[in-house]
Amino acid sequence: MPQKKKGGNNKKKGSGRVRVVRINLSWVFYVLLIIGLGYMLLGKGGNPARKIEWDQVREMVRAGDVKSITFTRNEMRGGVTLRPERAQKYAKLFPNNELPKSAPQFTFLVSGRFYPEEEFERLNEGLPQEAQAQLIMENDEHVWGDLLQWILPFAFMILIWVWMFRGMGRAMGGGGPGGPGGMNPFNVGKATGKLADKNKVKVTFKDVAGMYGAKEEVVEIVDFLKNPKKYTALGGKIPKGALLVGPPGTGKTLLAKAVAGEANVPFFSISGSDFVEMFVGVGASRVRDLFAQAKEKAPCIVFIDEIDAVGRARGKNAGFSSNDERENTLNQLLTEMDGFGSNSGVIVLAATNRADILDKALMRAGRFDRQIHVDLPELKERKEIFEVHMKGLKVEEGFDVDFMAKHTPGFSGADIANVCNEAALTAARRNKSVIERQDFLDAVDRIIGGLEKKGSIITPEEKKSIAHHEAGHAVVSWLLPHANPLFKVTLIPRGSALGAAWYLPEERKLWRKSQMMDEMCSLIGGRVAEEIVNGEPSTGAQNDLERLTQMAYGMVQYYGMSDEVGTLSFYDSTGARGYELIKPYSEKTAERMDVEVKKLVDEIHRRTRAILEEHKEGFLAVAALLLEKEVIFAEDVENILGPKVKPEPLAA
Repeated sequence: MPQKKKGGNNKKKGSGRVRVVRINLSWVFYVLLIIGLGYMLLGKGGNPARKIEWDQVREMVRAGDVKSITFTRNEMRGGVTLRPERAQKYAKLFPNNELPKSAPQFTFLVSGRFYPEEEFERLNEGLPQEAQAQLIMENDEHVWGDLLQWILPFAFMILIWVWMFRGMGRAMGGGGPGGPGGMNPFNVGKATGKLADKNKVKVTFKDVAGMYGAKEEVVEIVDFLKNPKKYTALGGKIPKGALLVGPPGTGKTLLAKAVAGEANVPFFSISGSDFVEMFVGVGASRVRDLFAQAKEKAPCIVFIDEIDAVGRARGKNAGFSSNDERENTLNQLLTEMDGFGSNSGVIVLAATNRADILDKALMRAGRFDRQIHVDLPELKERKEIFEVHMKGLKVEEGFDVDFMAKHTPGFSGADIANVCNEAALTAARRNKSVIERQDFLDAVDRIIGGLEKKGSIITPEEKKSIAHHEAGHAVVSWLLPHANPLFKVTLIPRGSALGAAWYLPEERKLWRKSQMMDEMCSLIGGRVAEEIVNGEPSTGAQNDLERLTQMAYGMVQYYGMSDEVGTLSFYDSTGARGYELIKPYSEKTAERMDVEVKKLVDEIHRRTRAILEEHKEGFLAVAALLLEKEVIFAEDVENILGPKVKPEPLAA
């Protein structure tokens, strides 16, 4: 029987796959470049041929020292080869008295009127036969040099072309010749969406804590795909799209991952920025390719993260191009989602935290039928999120999760995950075996205020002024019924703040005017305290004044809380006036609003000063205790000022 060649099929045993050896063209290019440079630098040793004049050549021939002369007719150039026994007498003309190792030793150039046969015939006349110089005539064609002059530029352009598209292929997800992008320039218009394998996505709805309303709507979408007959039997239609809207870090992308883990259908995920490319028409081509793949896999889900990158309202882009690539991509997306073509069984999920800038045509029913609002978690939701992120942590026994949920108002799911991780790092830094409550509190302080600056240089006068400033905030908030409850006050610098007063704000959905007035008094309390003690203000209240001014203008311009301006609101919730330079009110109204804001701030200032003057002894006692301990809590303030003033119940 014929034997098989060993080198025929290079297969691994049991694998059944052919082993392919790929050659990196970059290394081949570098090796050839190094060889060429080495030949140029090291190929020719010794001194080069020396250039001389024709008169010197003539004297050398007459002396019988020249063996031969090679004359290149088309370049009018000659090379002089000396007789070996006579060559040493010319060594002094070269550096280090070293002759060139190869002939010719000398070269010369002549004009076009030079006739070499006649000149050398005259020179050889009268010389013995053995002393005569031999003349060799030739034409240097430079075949390879001319050929390289034509080939090298084209080869260089091809090399740059290959590298450029290989880099583009890696950027689009094709890490090598076998990837989706690869080195093929024709793949630039292909969609870069990833098809999620249900066996690889481990996130389910059990891993998504809180988000009750949002989770219910997404669960219903998954149920649409699993049991479509349940809904279509009554004549209903499966929704074509759902838009997840909410602040950053609230879990929109996590919710989409849970959909991928729960749904038993193909799941395509892509970012909005993946559609935008420097080449015109690439974005629209990728949209078409994405939906073409989705139709083949239907029923399926397409998830577009950060859709505002491509779905911005048309006509509002910052560029002035008449053929904007983003608008072309958006137009194609609108057509694919609800056009003449049928996308039956393809549901589009999208996420954004800038729903106000999206195009109205994208938001209408028939494209995104539902807007799912993913808001910041409330108290009960924060507790569940803490429990999810604390599963892998070594926490002390009896840890009060409710306490941490109450002390993190306004935190998103991403913030809570960061708190848990930072608490673990803090405990490890302190060489603890378990994570304690204080580690979590320190983690919250670090995330909100920044890292402690223990080595910060503060003069005693500055420290005293900071203590009075923070005590002013604490006392005013403690004595006003609607101000946020105080948690602690500190003089330890964190981040850009030299001190801070920490509050536990109530989770309000609505703010009344009295509540906003009390909060504004609390904001300016530090500034007024400095005026009372030092007789003049300092620059430490810049952030307080900024927030105070924003709230005052909000009351007058947006919430209609001014008797002079009236119940008017100039707030644009739709974003339609985003690029208009004309204000929606007259100059007279603007002056009236400025006057009202000034009157409001002056009233806040007088009220705050009256509170601190009335309770000056308690205010100074709080400042002295803060200077002594550097960190005081609500219990310490209560021991000095008594229980916090509580608001009176509203009349029935």
